Amino acid sequence: MEKKYFGAMLDMSRNGVMKPEQVKNFAKIIRSFGYNMLQLYTEDTYEVDGEPYFGYMRGRYTKEELKDINAYCTSIGIELIPCIQTLAHLNAIFRWEDYRPINDVNDILLVGEERTYQLIDNMFKTLRECFSSEYIHIGMDEAHMLGLGKYLDKHGKKESRFEILRKHLDKVLEIAKAYGFKPMMWSDMFFRLDNGGEYYGENLVLSEEVKASVPKEVELVYWDYYHDKKPFYHSMIRSHKELSDKIWFAGGAWCWMGFASGNVYTMKTMVPAMQACREEGVQNVFITLWGDDGKECSYYSLLPSLYALKRIYDGEENIDKIKAEFKTLTGEDYDDMFALDLPNLVGGNQSIIRNVSKTMLYNDLFLGMSDSAVKLGIAKEYKNHARRLAKIAKISKYGYIFDCSAKLCDVLSVKYDLGYKLRKAYQANDKEGLTALVGDIVKVERKFEKFYLSFRNLWHTENKPHGFDAMDFRLGGVKMRLRSCRERLEAYLNGTIDCISELEEELLDVFGLGKDFADATPFLHSWKLISPNVI
Repeated sequence: MEKKYFGAMLDMSRNGVMKPEQVKNFAKIIRSFGYNMLQLYTEDTYEVDGEPYFGYMRGRYTKEELKDINAYCTSIGIELIPCIQTLAHLNAIFRWEDYRPINDVNDILLVGEERTYQLIDNMFKTLRECFSSEYIHIGMDEAHMLGLGKYLDKHGKKESRFEILRKHLDKVLEIAKAYGFKPMMWSDMFFRLDNGGEYYGENLVLSEEVKASVPKEVELVYWDYYHDKKPFYHSMIRSHKELSDKIWFAGGAWCWMGFASGNVYTMKTMVPAMQACREEGVQNVFITLWGDDGKECSYYSLLPSLYALKRIYDGEENIDKIKAEFKTLTGEDYDDMFALDLPNLVGGNQSIIRNVSKTMLYNDLFLGMSDSAVKLGIAKEYKNHARRLAKIAKISKYGYIFDCSAKLCDVLSVKYDLGYKLRKAYQANDKEGLTALVGDIVKVERKFEKFYLSFRNLWHTENKPHGFDAMDFRLGGVKMRLRSCRERLEAYLNGTIDCISELEEELLDVFGLGKDFADATPFLHSWKLISPNVI
């Protein structure tokens, strides 16, 4: 009987590379949930023989570490599967001279080059030594500019982009076969090249060309983290079945929007997905945990969603029973762990897409890039959230995660609308009000330092030290900018300078939300929205 998989995928490529002992601990937990598979998503964060610059200074796993993790997972009934990239999402390697000749455009490998396939061969050779699974996930998603850079300059328009993809895929499959791997890949490029760049849609009509371009040797992974209607998932699964009879579904446990988890949004989108997979007979499912923009969120904060989704896929519908089971298995209260969503659940917002906490943590006091979306009264909500999270921190085994979340809310209890207040007082020439706000900046500086220390502790508890340098640069920049703004405000109040130029400018609505202040802060995926200037 063919094995069926229900697993998780952990992103180890966005600066946060989990310590081997933490990977094993995570594997042990999900095994108790009924999972039997774990994928490690490593773009360049694994050692590759003959490729010294591959993952250089990025905290890459050594072969010994991978072998140790694999042996442990095997011993507890978890199949460890490598999840890599063999086409796009390899931007980190192209900073090195050794790989620039095989960079097509953006983060995409140059198809058809001997050096490209030497690299991929070296990848597979090393992974074969470290993993016992016959499966390998070869990636190949979101290669939007495939064949439109150096490849186009070199070869012209002799081939369709389907032909370029298929040529490359055939070569990768040949290498995989040589090392005894059974490959799976993200499915989106087959849809995008046939659908004007779009992946998702109901009742898609797929061309004969795209149907013929899917090799029988590869299994397709339909990934979707965004939709909240079961009929949509049914439709997409059926479209995939037109391409292959070997379909996997990859859902998402939302942890990649900043420092806060998204359990509420995960359940909103993934419950219908699990139900559709069950009803459509999708045998292989895994839940992805991505670390986009720096892995600021602990993967442990999504444990309640991971447990609930497995039970829902199994057919359990009683959420109270699921909560009680979770408590028995983990010792943690299900609803308490959902409280890790609170930094984004303000102003009536119930969507992780409205990423309030990250937006307003990085929002500059003088530039105010996000002040057009401020809603008054939210700061008080943050004060209440901080109290609740600090209380749970005292009783949870994940107290260090709750402590970090509490201290984030504590910062935002003052900082959330501070820039808005500064601009309003400045433009009203309210010197007394501005003097009081100097004190608020001092409060933010003190609270921010406590948050930084707590987040640093979280990082070094779970991850290798590599990658935290980026967080030091970011959070250190916020810290210095708070000081800089305070000192300039003090200089303005004591007459040393006669104006604060940024506060002189009219605040524009950069989100297109209309003239009135919005109900919640919009999507902010990258910390770089901190400034309109080049970073």
